[in-house]
Amino acid sequence: MSTETTSTTESAGTTDGAQTGAGWWMRNSRALLKLALPLILTNFAYVALTTVDIVMLGRLGAVEIAAAGLAIALFNQLRTTGTGLVTGVSNLVAEARVQGDRQRVGALLFAGFFWATVCGVVFGAALLLIGPLLVLLGQDPAVVDKAGEFLMVLAPGMLPCLWFQNLRHFTTGLKRPGPLLAITLASVGVTIGLNYVLIYGKFGLPAFGFVGVAIATVTVFLLSFLAFVAVILRDGVLRSYLTSPDARRWNGDAVRAVWRLGLPISGTYASEAGFFSVLTLVIGSLGVDALAAQTVLNQIVYVVFMISAGLSHAASIHISEAGGGNDYVTARRMGLLGTAWGVIATLAIAVVYLAIPNPIVSLFLSTEHAGNSDIVALTATGLLIAALMQVFDAVQNIGNGILRGIGDTAGPFRISLVGYWLIGLPAGYLLGVSADWGVEGVWIGQTIGLAATAAILLVAFLRRVDRLHRTAAGTPVPESELS
Repeated sequence: MSTETTSTTESAGTTDGAQTGAGWWMRNSRALLKLALPLILTNFAYVALTTVDIVMLGRLGAVEIAAAGLAIALFNQLRTTGTGLVTGVSNLVAEARVQGDRQRVGALLFAGFFWATVCGVVFGAALLLIGPLLVLLGQDPAVVDKAGEFLMVLAPGMLPCLWFQNLRHFTTGLKRPGPLLAITLASVGVTIGLNYVLIYGKFGLPAFGFVGVAIATVTVFLLSFLAFVAVILRDGVLRSYLTSPDARRWNGDAVRAVWRLGLPISGTYASEAGFFSVLTLVIGSLGVDALAAQTVLNQIVYVVFMISAGLSHAASIHISEAGGGNDYVTARRMGLLGTAWGVIATLAIAVVYLAIPNPIVSLFLSTEHAGNSDIVALTATGLLIAALMQVFDAVQNIGNGILRGIGDTAGPFRISLVGYWLIGLPAGYLLGVSADWGVEGVWIGQTIGLAATAAILLVAFLRRVDRLHRTAAGTPVPESELS
């Protein structure tokens, strides 16, 4: 993104690593937030696409929002995994650009499209085949039938969605990301218009009902990709890469490089998304109302999650700059500073959750629709749990970013397996199903998993950055700490 062009003079830098006190924290808070804000705004614009879908679906009924929520959860699980695989394209392109290797830049663009296409085809096919299996996982048959209809339309959208992500990371690596925010904001407007037209049947078109949301989503994915291509073709520098022979030619080394760098990132993304997807399946076994409440609650928390995503990326960049100068004192402080701002932001939003839970939920669910009152009440209760859950979610998200900032991409994946799958998932099942606490028990178990993951990630960051600091200072590091 364009925020990656921020100069080192605005970052944590290596010149103030030894300074302490309120002045350091204020100065570097401004630098961190200046970098994070555009990222957060772009994230908000992107998440607005699915938020619009959920709001529109909330006007249709419990079964519709439950079915579409289940389908969207599965789609996002695979989309996130595919996005992780091409995330490393930006780093590799940036490295090739600095070295002046234009041929490799073109090869990396091809490699990114190759992996995006492979993921799009495989994941799209998986979405089409997974529908009937959901009944075996305890989901309501009526919900599964409707989810299958939704996925039948939504699955092909995986390809343009991942192609767009590859272009996003490619142009970011060249420090010419184009008007991503403008494209995404325009997509929101198109989504609102298409949803209204396709759901209710306007301008002579038939009323597609809730499947109209899927048609609108796929259409917006395709239009966003084509708009990004058009932007690139109007930029003389970017066009030369997109139209070069290297961007259309197989290069095994580039394909392997994208795979090696992207695989651990993809694994971490998949682990986190999978954790939420499996818990959604557990909740789906508790009934239609529980699944509908989970769909709305997930979307509300997802919006807030975009704040920590921006802070995570910004803190990661500052830490990388400090680490590049062997200034691990500043790297450590920037990690803690980013985490602190994540906690502050989510606690401020938690106050709003606690003060007006029902009005917030009513933005997503129409209280005038028969049967929605119970779902609104259930979701409002979940929002009270989410007030604490989102704090831990922010800390674990930022923890991933700050560990990447000091060069650790495998650690977050291993930690996610412990925190999500060995702690969070069993806790959610035991409290929600075994202890019969219902959906509230699953939400509490999810919170426990996120808290454990956040704590382990933060400890891992502090241990690793302190070890790097001692190594840079020439202090022997015990062999027990080298693993």
